[in-house]
Amino acid sequence: MKKQETILLVEDDIVDQMTVKRALKDINITNPLKISNNGEEALEFLRDEKNELPGIILLDLNMPRMNGVEFLKIAKKDNRIKSIPVVVLTTSKDDQDRINTFNLGVAGYMIKPVDYVLFVEVIKTINLYWTISESPRIGT
Repeated sequence: MKKQETILLVEDDIVDQMTVKRALKDINITNPLKISNNGEEALEFLRDEKNELPGIILLDLNMPRMNGVEFLKIAKKDNRIKSIPVVVLTTSKDDQDRINTFNLGVAGYMIKPVDYVLFVEVIKTINLYWTISESPRIGT
């Protein structure tokens, strides 16, 4: 990931949180990782002006209290946070989920592989893309 920008992981499953942490460590990504357990927690974190905005958000879709689509509907209307790239990282292969999230401005949609080696490859791909990609920082 770019420089030392924070990565915000919005994920309720503790095993998936640990898998992301492990994959980042295994490929030597040392960016700070912040974790929110649902969309509400993520919005609280992002709206708190004491927190530095993350460089990227990795977003699960199926979460309690506020799911990923609900989060996107709100986040993409907020001038402070709408330009933060969001990559959906989910088990959902549902075409409608994919359509809905792209219509809400996500930068990518990745299916979480069950196999850890394949999962690491997904994280490597996200890292490579965001390392070389330029993104706007509007509203900061």
